[in-house]
Amino acid sequence: MTAATDLDSETPAAAASGPAAGGADAAPASFVVNVPGLADADLEPEPLDPEQVVSGDPVVTGKVLWESPDGSQIRGIWQITPGVVTDTEANELFVVVSGRATIEVEGGQVLEVGPGDACVLREGDRTRWTVHETLRKAYQISL
Repeated sequence: MTAATDLDSETPAAAASGPAAGGADAAPASFVVNVPGLADADLEPEPLDPEQVVSGDPVVTGKVLWESPDGSQIRGIWQITPGVVTDTEANELFVVVSGRATIEVEGGQVLEVGPGDACVLREGDRTRWTVHETLRKAYQISL
């Protein structure tokens, strides 16, 4: 788990989430991450399936900040450069930190998202993302 703005050092918050804080199944300690300050170099490549790319040459990067022991909850940072891609969603709540996109939900709404917007996507939603400006989001996924 990453627990502070300095992602390379263990902090009291990070240490508090270990066995001494109630074991591996304990909920994570509260923590803060400066998402706009998280350097691009800190993000890891997340290759897209070529079948997801509709147009452009979008590049996806991200970083998982915390995952529950059973893998059912994931929190992290995700970024995509301009282009158009399709996806099938998990249950997700995210907040856009920077950038802009249009998310078309098949058979549903068209969502315009930008900095400060919170968005909920439902498991199974089939979406088409048109990324206008490199989009960075902080997310919570429930599997």
